[in-house]
Amino acid sequence: MGQTTLKGVPVKIGGDEINVGDFAPSVAIIGKNLEEITVGGAKGVKQILVVVPSLDTEVCAAETRRFNAEAAKDKNTQVTVVSMDVPFAMGRFCSVEGIENLNVGSDFRDKAFAKAYGVLIEDGLLSGFTCRAVFVIDGDGKVSYKEIVAEITDEPNYEAILSFAT
Repeated sequence: MGQTTLKGVPVKIGGDEINVGDFAPSVAIIGKNLEEITVGGAKGVKQILVVVPSLDTEVCAAETRRFNAEAAKDKNTQVTVVSMDVPFAMGRFCSVEGIENLNVGSDFRDKAFAKAYGVLIEDGLLSGFTCRAVFVIDGDGKVSYKEIVAEITDEPNYEAILSFAT
């Protein structure tokens, strides 16, 4: 399957590979208030799915703050950050950081999202977490952009992502 690196060390990622042009599977994740959030699929609006290992890291926090600012500019695009954090920690993070323009959701229960989108880390120090990735999905549910960030400690290509999202 896929691969990325963590501080230069190769990390295997698994699950079903999703590529540009594929239909984005609908998957339920758990929101910060324990509510179920469905991501993917046809929603009639664009979706940006921002996948991070944990909001409790410097890079993931910076990425979430950036997408929160971008989400405030475009109310016609749903932005959801998906991590393996427990909902209570996500809620605390959003409260402290002022994150209110996007959704946060956890895949901690059964890793259904990570498996369906091919972003589950299968070995190394972060085994069981998600790698860093971004998917842009059009209103019809087709993937129009995909980025598996080559190095987990790096941020994604914001300019490329936003060009597909607008």
